[in-house]
Amino acid sequence: MLSRQDAKNIIDKVIGYSKLPQCQVDLNWTEDVFIRFANNGITTSGYRITQQASISSVTEDKRAGNAVVSEMTDAALKHGVEQAEKLARISQPNPEDMPALGPQKYLPLENFDSYTSAARGDVMIPHVKAVIDRARANQLTAAGFIQRSANADVAVGNKSGLFGYHTFTDSSLTNTMRSAGGESSGWASQTSVSLKDVDGETAARTSAEKCRRGAGVRKKLDPGKYTVILEPAAVSDLVGFVGLNLGARDAEQGQSFLSKQGGGTHLGEKMFPEYITLRSDPLNTKLAATPWGPSLLPSERIAWIDKGVVKNLFYDRYWASKAGKDPTPAPANLVLDGQDNKLEDLIQSTERGLLITRFWYIRFLQPQTLQLTGLTRDGVFFVEKGKVTDPVTNYRWNESPVRVLQNTKKLTQPLRSQGAETGASIVPAILVTDFNLASVSEAV
Repeated sequence: MLSRQDAKNIIDKVIGYSKLPQCQVDLNWTEDVFIRFANNGITTSGYRITQQASISSVTEDKRAGNAVVSEMTDAALKHGVEQAEKLARISQPNPEDMPALGPQKYLPLENFDSYTSAARGDVMIPHVKAVIDRARANQLTAAGFIQRSANADVAVGNKSGLFGYHTFTDSSLTNTMRSAGGESSGWASQTSVSLKDVDGETAARTSAEKCRRGAGVRKKLDPGKYTVILEPAAVSDLVGFVGLNLGARDAEQGQSFLSKQGGGTHLGEKMFPEYITLRSDPLNTKLAATPWGPSLLPSERIAWIDKGVVKNLFYDRYWASKAGKDPTPAPANLVLDGQDNKLEDLIQSTERGLLITRFWYIRFLQPQTLQLTGLTRDGVFFVEKGKVTDPVTNYRWNESPVRVLQNTKKLTQPLRSQGAETGASIVPAILVTDFNLASVSEAV
């Protein structure tokens, strides 16, 4: 691992080469081990170490340049500084550039697991074997990916005396199973700071069951608005898009779901049911976070939505100075609080609806309302009178995560999950009414 002192030495060396008023160095160092499998066999295994230094230089008249180097020799670092400064001198001034931050007090985060950092392929193979064995026993075909990473990639320093260093680990297992004819698929994923939390047997059982349940003729329901039960992977994607759109600037300029018609924002207003609370918690040991964000402000525990009320907006340093507000860090991670329910409880309470495993290929339709479009994937099932019955075709959906949270009626206990488009978060499964399934998709 790149030690704290190693990181400090490299940053000090780069700053020593700098001739412009501002210089910032971001160091990234990652060691990861991975195994990829497909067609019920291992196709790739690897071990790699990646490192880079991102060097940013700023002139007195706010012209900025950036260079990235992947070699930590004196010559490479010096060349990187020279390249950044050359680019800065020929770039256009940035009127929104803010003075460099001085020393900051960053939270000591505890999301590094020594077992995970030392793990190699031999620790991962039993999980892969469990998935493949389950697939073969059920005459299914499995594909997936397992990895673990150890990171000292959060190291930053500048000419104003700021310095920060952080290490963390992470791991994940994802697998998809397909039926022999390819007419059905099942999917499951696990992700954790510790590889000890990953269980190939459980992941394989879930994906195989979904695939078997989805075999046969799929029910073809007309497009429309349905009551749906979204499993955590689907919820994670939707919550991730909400987290990306909590900025005060867009809200105050009339460009987001937090903007009021005619001016102003919804800050302080109740927009959601009282059981909806969305927050950031960098101190949560189950979910990796960085001690600072892009602005270098220290990450904090922040409630963005508290019991349905919009409590906070993200103010970057420039917009805070314009608005006369204190700057706030961007979301370090996202946690959507849940209720004391299980997935079975949500199913049993549904008279008629759909159970959806996850989403895929999510894109923006209308940024102001946060309306998105995407596809369902790897398991959609009809729920009737509190029981899961027939497999159903996939759909293209057009929906806003804001409306989804507003129409949420029940939640399970939250767990760490990761969707297809956004990073990992801690979210529950949710029961939602009036979810807009716009058209049928014949894809598996």
